[in-house]
Amino acid sequence: MPTLMQLVRGVRTGKRTVKKGRHLRGSPQKKAVCIKVYVMKPKKPNSAIRKVAKVRLLSLKKNILVYIPGQGHNLQQYSTVLVRGGRVKDLPGVHYHLVKGKYDFSSAETVNRQNGRSKYGISSKKG
Repeated sequence: MPTLMQLVRGVRTGKRTVKKGRHLRGSPQKKAVCIKVYVMKPKKPNSAIRKVAKVRLLSLKKNILVYIPGQGHNLQQYSTVLVRGGRVKDLPGVHYHLVKGKYDFSSAETVNRQNGRSKYGISSKKG
């Protein structure tokens, strides 16, 4: 419990928090152009090959790393994409996702899904 003098001096005011997705500047999404499309390996306990892209935000002229969701993609250099917030926990420096089905990023998966309910495509069961 603060004393009266602490309240008068303003010592007990809260810290300013950093807004997430700071490069989006309060917008839900921003348009960007791919500079480089490549793969990254995740941090220590996980192992995979995650697809990421370095993109340039058109409105701010800033370069950021974004995660490419889904199985397979058609992105290459100079593809136009839509960026939304949302970090990837096991990839350092990746704080944004791409929106599928907008501009040059098609929503079609390269793996044919055999079961409509399957989130990741082909199941391990045979039969």
